[in-house]
Amino acid sequence: MYIIQIASECAPVAKVGGLGDVVFGLTRELEIRGNSVEIILPKYDCLRYDQIYDLQLAFKDLWVPWYHHAVHCSIYFGFVHGRKCFFIEPHSDQNFFHRRIFYGHHDDDQRFAFFCRAALEFMLKSNKHPDVIHCHDWQTALVPVLLYEIYQRIGMTHPRVCFTLHNLQHQGVTREHILRATGLNNHAHFYHPDRLRDNFNHSAINLMKGGIVYSNFVTTVSPKYAWEIMHTSQNYGLGHTLHVHRNKLGGVLNGVDYNVWNPEIDCHIPHQYGIATLDKKFENKKALRNRFWLQDAFKPIVCYIGRLDHQKGVPLITHAIHYCLSHGCQFLLLGTSPDGRIAHHFWGLKQHYNDNPDCHLELSFNEELSHLIYAGADMIIVPSLFEPCGLTQMIGLKYGTVPIVRNTGGLADTVFDANFSDKPYYERNGYVFNDFNAPGIESALHRAIGMWYSYPQHFRELMINGMRCDYSWNHPGQHYLNIYELIRDK
Repeated sequence: MYIIQIASECAPVAKVGGLGDVVFGLTRELEIRGNSVEIILPKYDCLRYDQIYDLQLAFKDLWVPWYHHAVHCSIYFGFVHGRKCFFIEPHSDQNFFHRRIFYGHHDDDQRFAFFCRAALEFMLKSNKHPDVIHCHDWQTALVPVLLYEIYQRIGMTHPRVCFTLHNLQHQGVTREHILRATGLNNHAHFYHPDRLRDNFNHSAINLMKGGIVYSNFVTTVSPKYAWEIMHTSQNYGLGHTLHVHRNKLGGVLNGVDYNVWNPEIDCHIPHQYGIATLDKKFENKKALRNRFWLQDAFKPIVCYIGRLDHQKGVPLITHAIHYCLSHGCQFLLLGTSPDGRIAHHFWGLKQHYNDNPDCHLELSFNEELSHLIYAGADMIIVPSLFEPCGLTQMIGLKYGTVPIVRNTGGLADTVFDANFSDKPYYERNGYVFNDFNAPGIESALHRAIGMWYSYPQHFRELMINGMRCDYSWNHPGQHYLNIYELIRDK
């Protein structure tokens, strides 16, 4: 099967969060299964160009319709760790992708609307007719709209579209200028409530809604999140649209790339280990303590790795730091915040605990360093308010680092409580709490810390149960191929 993925991120060249990992990992799995896969990305000036092999000009003069004129683009091709990637570089005064940052500008709606139009124009002019176009999140949501309203009428009748919702909190709600810019000029048609008109702000259009309406199939990144967006406020106003299109909606749990995240072959940790050599994990614990000047004491290390924002549960992360340090643990945090107030809050915490030999807050992000923390820590907290999938808990499981998570989204699909799960004991792999409050996370931390101190053999069995879990791309890859086959035959 011939598949083109259109996305705003792909690890490791353009990665802000889990989206980049998903695009790379899924593409690799689909290629292993014998499919031809290409990825189309913006050519940001902040790409990790050192991770692109043999970057070269592939299409010199692409003219992309934009408002009442056309923007000249160049298309580059290169290999990203074996993945075939095309990079779109527009030459315009608006300087769409030379901003030294991936997201966060006032005109992000225009930047990515242009990217959608340019991706389809490139496919048309280069005679690419994939079986499936797989789009990701609101940044690429206009692709199915443009395909069926414009490009299908001028020859692109073959492709079908799978659209993946990674996070419904961000939907690309914008104004009618995007319709004019992209050539979708029939305003009455697109402002219809069954198409792009936002469900609550009737003077706005919702790009993610358009992607849902026009795609052949819509996926979320975990089965539990698919249920939550259908039945709770986590749909952020798209509940009616999802209900109307419920027959083409499904949840596919993201995978983890075990070529990158695997303690048996990890080149970023000083001591590689597996289930049969689990004691070597404690050599990594010593190395982790040395790295951050933590005291060498008989205590578990609890960690947090990831973004520091509202979704990730900042109040509970803060509470966990205080609780762990007052209950015989060491605490390590690796993360940064795009929110100035949250960043200031954690800088204050860092200064407060600066001289504490049991605590270190590393307010930056360094992926290589995160490998050492996964390998050396005993437990990892993921106290999210909501979590469409989550990768940190799945990586933690692989490294024998017991996850402590809230019962939501992909966390609920991957972590099963040591005490209260209805799973057989050998499938229980962590600690789960329900309520998004201090008593909730305390209940899970109390049980986890108590197990570590009082029943070390049981805690070790929990670690091994987690390491046995298979959250690779093997199963999700097959699920996506089943979806592609389903929509290809329509």
